[in-house]
Amino acid sequence: MDPLSEFLSDFHTNAVVTGHFTLHEPWGIDKEAVNGVPFRICEGAPYYLQPEGLEPVWVEPGDVVLLPHGTRHRMGSDLECPVKPFFELVAEKGVQPRYDTPLEFEAGGSGRVCEMHTAIVGFPDQERHPLFSILPQLIHIRDNDPAISPWLKLTLRAFIEESMSCRSGWHITATRVSEVLLIQMIRAHIQMHMGNDANWIAGLFDPQIGTVLLAILRAPGEDWSLERLADLAAMSRSRFASRFTTIVGTAPMTHVTHVRMHAAVKALTTPGARVSAVAAQIGYESEKAFARAFKRWAGVAPRTYVQRPLSRQEPHAS
Repeated sequence: MDPLSEFLSDFHTNAVVTGHFTLHEPWGIDKEAVNGVPFRICEGAPYYLQPEGLEPVWVEPGDVVLLPHGTRHRMGSDLECPVKPFFELVAEKGVQPRYDTPLEFEAGGSGRVCEMHTAIVGFPDQERHPLFSILPQLIHIRDNDPAISPWLKLTLRAFIEESMSCRSGWHITATRVSEVLLIQMIRAHIQMHMGNDANWIAGLFDPQIGTVLLAILRAPGEDWSLERLADLAAMSRSRFASRFTTIVGTAPMTHVTHVRMHAAVKALTTPGARVSAVAAQIGYESEKAFARAFKRWAGVAPRTYVQRPLSRQEPHAS
């Protein structure tokens, strides 16, 4: 298995909501933040999209956009068009968004039509998965971009249309296919931008640092120390620490902690899991030491973190 595949092997979705919006110019929507990753593709008229705190981007037909952090954003036929809150708009249409039902509506004026196909994909631990820590607020893959294969966009459209039909088994099919689609789109983004920033993906492709990253991933509970990690890289401690931090963007032992805590979250969600056993599994000598480290990392105690309401772990139907 190649290094990137190994890192993404535990990247699994747990929910998906799909929709088809027929939007006539002029139109504008203010979309609140969601617990999930929206991705969209349109046909017909283009539109602008502006995530909160960022400059607007112009989205052409065939472009794919993702919002990896579910950021609040505005969309519209032009920048001057007034926007309406999303839930207010669907309420006017007599539509009640639901997690288990695809959403479809028509809105706007009498001008050109933007046919927007959309999905929101949810993850059980989105805010702490290592992948999301390096993704930007917006990923915009243009229609003619060579990094994305034509089959991917065709599959995306087919996936959304299939889910809209609600045939028997549609939900499990949509969840599984959305996982593949999202990984492929993120991979395209990584291929376009790899090397531009310091992060663990850049480290994977460095022969010495990549060896260390994979060793930590495979055995987070090992008694890792800076000396042991440097030995794996066949480097001195000072040179290794400097190179690791430069390429990955965090210090070696800080990265070890991140990987351990992500492994802990996965283990703690297993039915019957005991905190003391998980602590030992990921390399802590006592439950108390693990609990302190976990609270520094997540802001809450381990049990509090994994017992959060399910609504925080699934995308809102929108």
